[in-house]
Amino acid sequence: MGLDDATVKPHERLAAYLSEDLAAVDALIAERMVSAHAPRIPEVTAHIVGAGGKRLRPMLTLAAARLMGYAGPHHRALAATVEFIHTATLLHDDVVDESGQRRGRPTANLLWDNKSSVLVGDYLFARSFQLMVEPGSLQILSILSNAAATIAEGEVLQLTAAQNIATDEAIYAQVIRGKTAALFSAATEVGGVVADATDAEIAALHAYGDALGMAFQIADDLLDYEGDAGATGKNVGDDFRERKVTLPVIKAVAAADGTERAFWQRVIETGDQQEGDLDEALALFARHGALEATRDEAFGWAAKAREALGHLPDHELRGMLSDLADYVVARLN
Repeated sequence: MGLDDATVKPHERLAAYLSEDLAAVDALIAERMVSAHAPRIPEVTAHIVGAGGKRLRPMLTLAAARLMGYAGPHHRALAATVEFIHTATLLHDDVVDESGQRRGRPTANLLWDNKSSVLVGDYLFARSFQLMVEPGSLQILSILSNAAATIAEGEVLQLTAAQNIATDEAIYAQVIRGKTAALFSAATEVGGVVADATDAEIAALHAYGDALGMAFQIADDLLDYEGDAGATGKNVGDDFRERKVTLPVIKAVAAADGTERAFWQRVIETGDQQEGDLDEALALFARHGALEATRDEAFGWAAKAREALGHLPDHELRGMLSDLADYVVARLN
């Protein structure tokens, strides 16, 4: 389910509160995605940036900086940096996953080609590094460059973990930390650093972003099996059909007997899926409480995110960030 689909929308309240900053970030993104020599770069970038994303990651940077009392200009460059890193990873992911649609629109690799998507993604990574040095902080450069490395590492790990029922919860956590949580935590952490927050406050911001990202991705993986297709934009069981080993599958395999394990090997590892196999998978999830256990983990991470905020100043934005942590898992109710 998308974040637009509940009555209360904390991300929209954040966007309204940060509207002036977000407008400046959008202008900076438009300015920096221009290329004097390769017009395809802004064409591809504009297609994916303009596809209706919620700017959640740059909002986290802006909110963290404002929460810590920052009044300078550099948080906007850092927010644009975070969005460029995110956009670059989306371009690369769509090539790796051979995707044809994102946010209800054709992917860039479908409209142009794989080469263009990869190379424009590379350009955006380079642009992100140009932006991240502008505040003149080695600590910020370290945080964001480490996040970029973690993201890439997670993508490679996912290649080896995908369609392998030996994948355990520790490997899954590494994959989703690279896929989602690493950029969330870097986004919040650099907001604190640019605002000259204390080490304890910076650590709390990192912990909040990490836990929020983990909750967000676990919730997304659970919704693949029990979400409303009209709300999520995905058909129930897409991950199953694509043979992705996500947390519900890992939990079901861990509790499986010999017959059940053979089923998982056939449908996930071998890819021999037959009519009725999704229903059988859902029955195995129910038998072993895999979906309930996955839901508990998502709520546990959301609770960790809220707990981390307790170490930060009392501020309207702190309440919005707490509501956001609740919201990413409220989709599961």
